[in-house]
Amino acid sequence: MSQNPYPDDAAGDHGDPVDAEVGAAQKDAALRVLLDPDARARLANIRMVRPELATGVENYLLGLAAQGRATHQITDSQLKKILVSIQQPRRDFKFSRV
Repeated sequence: MSQNPYPDDAAGDHGDPVDAEVGAAQKDAALRVLLDPDARARLANIRMVRPELATGVENYLLGLAAQGRATHQITDSQLKKILVSIQQPRRDFKFSRV
């Protein structure tokens, strides 16, 4: 019978803040390699305004890298295209008066 080294944690993920910091640092390092400086600046600006969109873009980019589909640095114009494709389309309502 083996014992769990983290008895309070049945699933194996004990939510250690140090682990979260290490994961965030690894994510930032990977994004630094994937994005050129202009694209990184744009993503930082987006994070201030819409953090959920920035997280979605980051996860998408990391997924591309994990699949081996991101073979070169992503430029600002490429990031703009990714942003357009990820964002939910906004619905415009027009009212016609009769």
